[in-house]
Amino acid sequence: MNNQNFSLNKSLSRFITLVKSIVTNEYFILSLILILGFTVRLYKINNPVADWHSWRQADTAAVTRNFVKTGINLFYPTYDDISSIQSGIDNPTGIRMVEFPIYNALHATLFKTIGIFNLEVWGRLLTSVIAVVTSFFLFLLVRKHYSIKVGLIAAFFYLLLPFNIYFTRVILPDPLGVLFAVSGLYFFGSNFILSGILFALALLQKPYFGFYLIPLIPEFLKKENLKRNLMFLFLAFTPFVLWRYWTGLHPEGIPFYKWAFNGDRIRFHPAFFRWIFGERIGILILGGWGLVPFVLGLIKKQKNKFNLLLNLGMLAYLVIVATANVRHDYYQILIIPAISMSLAQGSVWLWKRSKIILILAILVMFLVSWDRIKPFYQVNHPELMEVGKIVDQTLPKAAKIVIPYNGDTAFLYQTNRKGWPAVDDSIDGLIKRGATHYISLDLGSLDTVNFSKRFVTLQKTDKFIILDLQKEIIKK
Repeated sequence: MNNQNFSLNKSLSRFITLVKSIVTNEYFILSLILILGFTVRLYKINNPVADWHSWRQADTAAVTRNFVKTGINLFYPTYDDISSIQSGIDNPTGIRMVEFPIYNALHATLFKTIGIFNLEVWGRLLTSVIAVVTSFFLFLLVRKHYSIKVGLIAAFFYLLLPFNIYFTRVILPDPLGVLFAVSGLYFFGSNFILSGILFALALLQKPYFGFYLIPLIPEFLKKENLKRNLMFLFLAFTPFVLWRYWTGLHPEGIPFYKWAFNGDRIRFHPAFFRWIFGERIGILILGGWGLVPFVLGLIKKQKNKFNLLLNLGMLAYLVIVATANVRHDYYQILIIPAISMSLAQGSVWLWKRSKIILILAILVMFLVSWDRIKPFYQVNHPELMEVGKIVDQTLPKAAKIVIPYNGDTAFLYQTNRKGWPAVDDSIDGLIKRGATHYISLDLGSLDTVNFSKRFVTLQKTDKFIILDLQKEIIKK
């Protein structure tokens, strides 16, 4: 009996030891973080493209939808806006020369190959998966430079900051660029060819990802690595230069961009500091109290300066691309890995000194940030989908519509037609450029009143009006 008890206790001890080894294993913990990170992104995953920043999501989704309709052509992406609003040049084919459409090709392939979900859900699922993979590489990167513990906490913050939950389940290419940049940083040193290719892909999403190269400056200054570094820079920048040359051949598809740097002269004005460091980083991202571990992560003594250099790169990005960062909060998608890394380092330091303050800071950070982010998920104008569906069901597929919505393409996207999201010419000029129908939600606008007196009304309710621009009213 004693032998049996001894054997049972020994087996139980081994089982407990096994469980402990599994539970404390870094990849087990990381797996839980990744699963949780993906799960929280399923919140309102079936939202139409009508939530926060719907205009930018609509432009991205439209490129994907056209890939689905006409086939994937990476060198000739098109969207639905054929006006001159975004570039100042008439754009009759709707060519869109911004990011190299890797995201759109993946999005279209998933939708065409698997189906099941609609195009918008697939876009949000794709971005969510991209966020999870990014978090995995962020863990590897931080572990490489600091420790397993800091890496796990950085991955946790990256996936669970309310700001980043929302902005890494939208239909935008920026999170994919973050994935390429973070993984490019991780592979630098061990596989510089792969690192160079990944940075090339990041720069093809947005040139701003070049700021991620700042932590690598110490390596670039080493003479013994000159040949390797030159090869890396060649791999990273050649595709970007070629893509920019190609896009330059289609100026009608290049939106105005110079405004993004300091178009309204806001850089270093009090409003700049208020919006970037107060409203965005301070409240929207860090919920006020998150500044405690974040700042501690920056000022604590550390032999490895990687985190400081990465944050310096992000600061340079915020300062140089000043106007765009002030006007649009989605531009801060790029800085979240650096913020997550600093939060992780500060949390580890503070945990050893005051667990209560750390727990309180993180709790308040999540609550305040979520309170600010929650309205982003709201669909405030369901009439866009309602009228868009009617237009899609009633008008010919080849119809080109004038659908004034202050230049916002979100309404145009819902109709599944190419057209003008604002009246950028006389109505006769638009008709010469191919406009066939006019749709408006503003029944009292001057244009709507005047056009309805001249052209045949196809449908009218108390919410919208559809006019046939090819049929004029015959006056007796």
